Amino acid sequence: MKRIPGLLLAIIVMICVVQCAKKGNVEGGPIDEDPPEFVRANPENFTTNFEEDEIRIYFNEYIKLDKPQQQIIISPPMDPKPSILPLGSARKDVKIEIFDTLEENTTYTINFGKSIVDNNESNPFPYFKYVFSTGDYIDSLEIAGAVKIANQKEPKENVSIFLYPADTTYSDSIIYKKTPRYVTYSQDSTHIFRLENLKAGDYKLVAIWDKNDNYLYNPKSEYIGFVEETISIPTDSIFGITLFKEELNFTPKRPSQLKGNQILFGYEGFVDMDSVEIELLSEKPVGYETRLIKDAEKDSLYYWYNIRPELDSLIFEVRSPKTRDTLILPRFVELDRDSISVTAEPSSTINIEQNYMLKSNTPIVDFSEELISIKRGEDSTDVPFNSIFDRRLNRIVLQFNKEPAKSYKVTTLPGAITDIFNESNDTIRSNLKTKPLDEFGTVILNIQNLKSLPAIIQLTDLKGAVIAEKYIEEGSTITFRYINPANILVKVLYDENGNGKWDTGNFFKKQQAELIEYYRDTLEVRPNWDLNEAINVN
Repeated sequence: MKRIPGLLLAIIVMICVVQCAKKGNVEGGPIDEDPPEFVRANPENFTTNFEEDEIRIYFNEYIKLDKPQQQIIISPPMDPKPSILPLGSARKDVKIEIFDTLEENTTYTINFGKSIVDNNESNPFPYFKYVFSTGDYIDSLEIAGAVKIANQKEPKENVSIFLYPADTTYSDSIIYKKTPRYVTYSQDSTHIFRLENLKAGDYKLVAIWDKNDNYLYNPKSEYIGFVEETISIPTDSIFGITLFKEELNFTPKRPSQLKGNQILFGYEGFVDMDSVEIELLSEKPVGYETRLIKDAEKDSLYYWYNIRPELDSLIFEVRSPKTRDTLILPRFVELDRDSISVTAEPSSTINIEQNYMLKSNTPIVDFSEELISIKRGEDSTDVPFNSIFDRRLNRIVLQFNKEPAKSYKVTTLPGAITDIFNESNDTIRSNLKTKPLDEFGTVILNIQNLKSLPAIIQLTDLKGAVIAEKYIEEGSTITFRYINPANILVKVLYDENGNGKWDTGNFFKKQQAELIEYYRDTLEVRPNWDLNEAINVN
């Protein structure tokens, strides 16, 4: 028998081992569900007379930091921010390097939120805090409360809670320029907050949906809420804060040429179309006419003109009750313009309480109601209607009574609508139908704890889009008819100043947003069914 060389024998043995392993792989053990455990810190947690520039926090296993920029809160904030490791790779400790010159006799808290997780299964070690003081004692006072957002049933993200010393250096503008003294976040599901390790004194409490995590307020994109009175700590009070999006002042942007005879003015803030004006300061041709139309969805104004000025650039003055701006369109060229095109909405099925609209892509300057007719489909009898010229959104609105399971024919003859270029529409015919009554549901609400009247009662879908609303000035029973089957929510907006709409707040005016309450449960609207519900909102 031939002997197998040693090297060849070793190779054969290795192949056999691999094949055996392939046939029956050994399964791993149970999944690790235990979070990391804190072992020790250097310096120790809750150290006083702190003078170090480095902190090490040790754990019993390899850990990593999950979303540290969003999760880790240092209060008071340090500037520059410290370096916190690990980043990317795992290690058995958290290393914090401090670059800021720390304040004397101050308690600092580093709250890690849910950022500390084990390396294998990402099990979190939640809400670990490292606390130290540059003085000879740790501040131990605290306050607590809860947050909500005025136009949301529940906050979708954590909200930052800021506490500012109410001393001689405080002014309301501090929210734009200086980081707060103490910082924390609201909790994910409960929306409660707790500020701990506070020093006794007087403070201003502000909540900000701080989207860029810079501890400053940006009114263009962020929400704000506040407690009006100065808070004296220690206190046993529990604080509720409602955040709102401020209504910014109207600020026009540099114009741009969109199409022929059409210039776009973007803007920020709130625009009142009854009071904003755009005037061409450059030389105007004879017979020059303009129209200003607001985009229905975007923050844009469309400035239309009928005759093109023979200029290379244009100078405009944009006026509103609070602003006056001079803006230049530097390069003004000749472009093709659109011809009139009028469309109808809706074009087929129309809801019982829905209006019929005629929309034009060019500015409407005149319309003739006599050239529009509505007839009942079954017997061709005339249906009376009211017409409204909505100049802001450039449309004609037709209001008429509709019955379930009926058809209607709307005819708009040529010349019914005339635009700024003296062009008119072609014939428009719409065959409309309404659904039968048994396809709708009726919602009857008896709201038992309305705080005040008048109020706006809204039915919304589960994403918050408004399905129907009613403005009530007396009573507490509200009936909504002809509601399509769906799961809905109920929302109450209090019109506390009686101006016919809900108003947001203003931080500098110390004006809170008007109250909004929700019915917590979802209601189901079923076809051919009256939903009669007694509800309590909160």
